[in-house]
Amino acid sequence: MSQSYTRKSHFNCSRISLMVENLFGRIMNQVCENPSSQRDVTLQPKRPALSWGVKIKRKLKSVAPFLGRFRPLVGQCCHQCTPESLGLKLLCNTPPLGFQNLTCVNETHTGYRGWLVRRVCCLLFVWGREVHPGPAGDRRHRVHSSERVKKALVTACSSDETKAMELEMPEVRGHLDTILAVTQTFISPSLLRLVNWLLLKIFDLMFCNVQINLNQVAALRRSTQLKAPLVYVCVRQSSIDHALICLTLFCHNLRVPYTIFPAHVRQTWLRSILQRLGVVLLPEGSGSERDAEMDSLYSPVMTSFIGELLRGGASLCVGISTAEGHSGQWLARVHQAISDGLVPDVCIVPVGISYDCLPCHVIRSQASVMSALGFALSLLKGDHRGSVRIHFAQAFSLKEMCESGKCRVDGGRPLQDLLMTAIVHNRMDSIFSQKDVSWLLPDAVMPELPPAHRQQTIALTLHLIYSSTTNMAVMSTSLVSCLLLHKHRKGVRVSMLCRDICWLLEEVLFRNTDVGFGGSLVGLVHHAVSLLRPYLLLAAAPPTGEPIIAPRSDPDSLLILSKQCDVITRVFIHEAVGACAVSAMLSEVVGCGGGEDLEFDAVLGQNELTEKSLQLTHLLSPGYIPPCQNAHSFALDVVDSMVRCGVLVMEEVQTDAPVCDFMKRHGVLSWTVSDNPDESSDSDCEEPDIHTYKLSQPSQCPKLLFFLCSLLSVQLRALCWALESLHYLPLPITEKDCLSQLHTHLKNRAQLDGARYESSSIDLVKMALRTFIDLGVLIEDRQREDVYLDANPLFSQGAYKEKLVLFFKQFMFN
Repeated sequence: MSQSYTRKSHFNCSRISLMVENLFGRIMNQVCENPSSQRDVTLQPKRPALSWGVKIKRKLKSVAPFLGRFRPLVGQCCHQCTPESLGLKLLCNTPPLGFQNLTCVNETHTGYRGWLVRRVCCLLFVWGREVHPGPAGDRRHRVHSSERVKKALVTACSSDETKAMELEMPEVRGHLDTILAVTQTFISPSLLRLVNWLLLKIFDLMFCNVQINLNQVAALRRSTQLKAPLVYVCVRQSSIDHALICLTLFCHNLRVPYTIFPAHVRQTWLRSILQRLGVVLLPEGSGSERDAEMDSLYSPVMTSFIGELLRGGASLCVGISTAEGHSGQWLARVHQAISDGLVPDVCIVPVGISYDCLPCHVIRSQASVMSALGFALSLLKGDHRGSVRIHFAQAFSLKEMCESGKCRVDGGRPLQDLLMTAIVHNRMDSIFSQKDVSWLLPDAVMPELPPAHRQQTIALTLHLIYSSTTNMAVMSTSLVSCLLLHKHRKGVRVSMLCRDICWLLEEVLFRNTDVGFGGSLVGLVHHAVSLLRPYLLLAAAPPTGEPIIAPRSDPDSLLILSKQCDVITRVFIHEAVGACAVSAMLSEVVGCGGGEDLEFDAVLGQNELTEKSLQLTHLLSPGYIPPCQNAHSFALDVVDSMVRCGVLVMEEVQTDAPVCDFMKRHGVLSWTVSDNPDESSDSDCEEPDIHTYKLSQPSQCPKLLFFLCSLLSVQLRALCWALESLHYLPLPITEKDCLSQLHTHLKNRAQLDGARYESSSIDLVKMALRTFIDLGVLIEDRQREDVYLDANPLFSQGAYKEKLVLFFKQFMFN
């Protein structure tokens, strides 16, 4: 495998001593020093005589010393929605150019040599970068004079207005000036160089390295030759996502984009600096992005502003949210620029950013701008120095995706229509339709948008959420966190953990997902455990003294570990859905609630497995399945994946003729004969046999089944707890207060449970609240100034509520 870390330095880690003070007789206390100015990108410790490292080596004599020799090609655009963009082969399987540590700047990156150059090489490097300035010019006047803004001004003023609106409506004029101030955002070359020099220094202290795939950068450089503006889209994880993207493009002489960061910044000096760096903020006085979008003047001004930026050849950087559906309106404005004829086409570049370890105060997508500084200070004080991997996917044509019509979400039905008949009346006729996700871009946002463009924007948002999340690399901390949380929750020996890491790594690579590390197995485990040390318990087991690792049971530790597992859940989403469907069917067969007492000798029908998988698929959040694939096709792939991974085995049907003898199975040919060749097709053949499956008999099958079920049990448990806590809420209640109080109830419920704190995160509460609204359990009332939620009278009855709880619980293995 190509090593993803540069040869910058070695880790200088102190010893990890084993203390004789535990019930076992020893406790291993790891004290890991910060890496010094020299760090080794292969994650191999500089001192090979570490006590626990030697123990690992002794236990792993039969394990391969390297973590694989294959790196998959990731980041290609969709072959179904954008075949022409894929045919350009901008990102091809050429000999690998390797990886670059963005923060490793030395004299070789400059055109000079010498003692003094080595000390100011970073400054010389930044000063030598090519910057594409973006002056504001008369942009404000052009936006103000656009037909869209004029029409909005007429609507904002009284209908019988006959005089000049600026003179008769001073309040409208003042409000418009506040919004138009955002259009004065521009890029100052001198300030951009200074800030990027500071970012290089700060990120060098914050992270071990910031890794870039040079093959993807080369493909990105080729996409700039298409003469179309580039729009970079990433999934919001922290407030430094956009800074990493802009720094990468700056260091490779690519155009630095205007960053859409709809945050409310009160400090005037900070707003001035950010606007001179191309950061588009909310207007002064706006409390939130939702409040700004409800303004009748804000949306037309921003739509015209985005069109003017794209017409001038500027690039954009947009962050989208999987939980709340924010930023879909910015993609709609980009599409509107093409419809208005301002630009012939726009290239969309999904970006995946993976962090080794991200502190909890910047995990939320609503983190403020100042949290980036707090993030830096917290890392400077502590010893968490993880890595970052940035993946730039292949650019694709937005015009091609919209005009081809292959990526569509119209015709979807509400989740209430899809699942309530199956839950209440046990009818499966409606679950084969598509789920409506119009809440990603509600009608209240950009009401002037045509319905066809709205549906295309929702489809584009879904596609980009999926593309960005699937392009994220799996980090070493994700592997360790997933195994400890979902397979070895009570603790595991280091030798067994390393063997499971090798198995899980092979499965990840087999599913065409890249990893963000390289090097030896000992170095990998040492690096991951060093970063996760505050969230783990380390002990030594007698009589050999082999280290044992277990996750801590406090809420913060479990939430951090669970956050690291999200990327693994997305990689194994087919198997996780299939395992939960198998668990639900086994529970029905034996009439129990699941768990270790399940009977594994039951026969499972293909239709029933598909139906159960389809029901669970409808409960998944956006981004788990590609929008160009319907839910029923995904459910069929789920059943096939369970066979491929060895959990299910197809039962052979005993017939007189061999199964492979198609011509003589029934003695005659099975297709129909027609004189008209146009009427005959493969569909005239007899329907395929409905297969049945049984669980494979090896002893590892139940363990693998429980591991896959556990990946989705975190979300399913949150749904059960949230549903049980609804009767504690003083309904009707505002959506914001409902979210806060429901989060409090879930934390209390997790405390009563004793260990499952990972099911009480704020992101899962948002997911549960959205699911209840879609299911009709909660009814939205938008007649007032704020959105109020009230209980559906149908679910006030205990019988219906109990059926819904059982529906969620059937997919959980315990």
